[in-house]
Amino acid sequence: MRDLIDRTSPSLEPKQQVVMHQNWHHLLFLHWEIPVADLQKLVPPGLTVDTFDRKAYVGLIPFTMTGVRPVLMPALPGISSFHEVNVRTYVHRNGADPGVWFFSLDAASMIAVEAARAAYKLPYFQSRIDLTVGRGMFPEIEFTSHREDPRGAMPAHAHIRYAAVEGPVAPAREKTLEHFLVERYILYAKDSDHDLYRARVHHQPYPLQKADVLQLDETLIWAAGLRRSDAAPIRHYAREVNVKIYAIEKV
Repeated sequence: MRDLIDRTSPSLEPKQQVVMHQNWHHLLFLHWEIPVADLQKLVPPGLTVDTFDRKAYVGLIPFTMTGVRPVLMPALPGISSFHEVNVRTYVHRNGADPGVWFFSLDAASMIAVEAARAAYKLPYFQSRIDLTVGRGMFPEIEFTSHREDPRGAMPAHAHIRYAAVEGPVAPAREKTLEHFLVERYILYAKDSDHDLYRARVHHQPYPLQKADVLQLDETLIWAAGLRRSDAAPIRHYAREVNVKIYAIEKV
């Protein structure tokens, strides 16, 4: 089936004022197929679940951030670096502007949680998160999170051990499943009045590698109102991207 959605334009750098810089490290992309109807009932009116070969997916993405700062401001110790894990799916609006719908974003920074909730209308939750990175060319990474925010469903935790696998490091090729899953540059959100918003991000394509998942125990997807299979997830790893964030706008 031919895909009529323009997936190239959103990846181009916007001609807008950058409002924030962030660096994302040690990203693990885990995806499971979910029935389209199960996802559609959880996204707001005005958005349609995006599919690849008529299949829809939920993603679980742990990573860590550094250099989080408003434009023209320096990074601040204790504020500009923190760990995060998000649960998301993929949507479009009227057959255009493919992007991300977040069910939850758990972060180990109260300042980041409250700022993102206020400024970007995103469902951030305060969590206790630890991330350790081993030694070597393909270090084992251990990520543990426990949600402590009563605004979110609980239990909501994750314990994941993962590592990149030796092999090619390259951007996803267009029109492939991995490109559909990871190369997303628009996020959608809604406020308490159910008004819809979107914001752009920009970075170089992810330097993707295959990944091994050595341990996985999580309830974050369950807390989002979804039931995933016990099958092994689709797995990708990216060591780092440098990200520009743009202002939110009502749609």
